[in-house]
Amino acid sequence: MKPHLLQVATVPNRSFSIRQELMPNVNSRWHCHAEVEMVLFHRGSGTQFVGDSIRRFKAGDVVLIGTNLPHYWHYDHEDYATHAKFPYATVIHFSENFWGDRFLNLPENKGIKYVLERAKRGIFLEENLKLKVADLIEKLYHAEGSYRLMLLMESLQIASQCDNSSLLASIGFRHETSDIENERLNMIYNYTLQNFHNKISLDEVASLVGLAPNSFCRYFKSKTGKQYSRFLLEVRVGYACKLLLNGHLTLKQICYESGFNNFTCFYEKFKLLTGASPAIYQKTYVR
Repeated sequence: MKPHLLQVATVPNRSFSIRQELMPNVNSRWHCHAEVEMVLFHRGSGTQFVGDSIRRFKAGDVVLIGTNLPHYWHYDHEDYATHAKFPYATVIHFSENFWGDRFLNLPENKGIKYVLERAKRGIFLEENLKLKVADLIEKLYHAEGSYRLMLLMESLQIASQCDNSSLLASIGFRHETSDIENERLNMIYNYTLQNFHNKISLDEVASLVGLAPNSFCRYFKSKTGKQYSRFLLEVRVGYACKLLLNGHLTLKQICYESGFNNFTCFYEKFKLLTGASPAIYQKTYVR
């Protein structure tokens, strides 16, 4: 999949950029950039796409995206706000070699070089690590001078402690294709995220990109590495996880709100993807 190439703005008196996003879905499309990205979510929740990985994100999460790795975050509609002083996310962008070509080859920087290489698959920081990095990012946003570099280095050093279970995209993920196919993929993603609550027929989604159902299945699998049915299932189960953690609805209500047409199917598919039944998943979180 060839993502939309995003040009990241730079500031003359800064070697790397950090900004706060006051609106959700600022770059709500499949995109990539040469810069490494580190993002801390302050509020809201939604669906996260990194390479061929699909999962939920929420406030407090920290993600590290390597150079030229396609990604985007789609916030849930109920989290939208037209005016807000409190940011949705803090986002850092920096070039891999902004500190010079020899810097990463210093023996003391082995951990930083290692994490930047692993970030090319995307890294979702674990609970114990993301709290430490989140605190550093908060300080970094207000820092000046060389202290900015020190905080960024410390954040990357902590992120280097993540194990392989934190990596997002599969090791064989590739994303080279034409701009037309990139737009097709964006259409499929956006349509699915807007309509997964309801029944989506294969004819319906295939017609969006001018393909017959069988051709669409082959096309989607070749570009994403997974069947469309699997992609749709991951979106629905991810949304069900969010509703379970909110604790406001019954299991049957969550089943239908997530786009499943019967509870047995919901139970089986949920357990297939998460390894636990909906009730056990919810109880584990509460405990």
